[in-house]
Amino acid sequence: MILVFAVVVGLAAGFLKASLKGEPYQPNELKHTWLILVAALPQFLAIFLPATRERIPNPWIPYVLIITQLVLLVFVWLNRKNPSMWLLGAGLLLNLIVISLNGGWMPISPETLESLGTPESTWQIGSRHGYSKDIVLTKENTILWFLSDILTLPSWIPYRVAFSIGDILIAAGVIGFLVQNNRSELKKKEIVQ
Repeated sequence: MILVFAVVVGLAAGFLKASLKGEPYQPNELKHTWLILVAALPQFLAIFLPATRERIPNPWIPYVLIITQLVLLVFVWLNRKNPSMWLLGAGLLLNLIVISLNGGWMPISPETLESLGTPESTWQIGSRHGYSKDIVLTKENTILWFLSDILTLPSWIPYRVAFSIGDILIAAGVIGFLVQNNRSELKKKEIVQ
């Protein structure tokens, strides 16, 4: 959900910036955008779509998460000339590291679940939390716990979600990319030449 928020904020800021400069909004081009779909589709089927997520065995989910993270890192590498991709890639890499070191799942602590208001009867330590990408682990049993889903939104925001430092970097990279305007960059290149 943080990614959707980042896209909305980035698009709004990009359109506003272009409007204030009197330019049409046109984000920079990306190479191999089909890799985003290749990475997103398996996660969507395994985690978000109720008709399929119930049929995919839990032991498959770690492979889905790790492989899709690797595909996204390839996409970032192919688009590395864009400065925002470095932030996005750093976030993906941090998430990949913590997921890989914790059995292919993103750890979430009982304390984080408690701060989200998640009833204790809905989770068990050492088990997948619902149909999410998360596994409930104590801080002591989590490798690099500070990179796991330990952050939450302030209590005055009604939407309750946990996210990681990697997620913040991913969101910053997406926003940074969408705020850039290819028209401004093209004008700068024309002036230099």
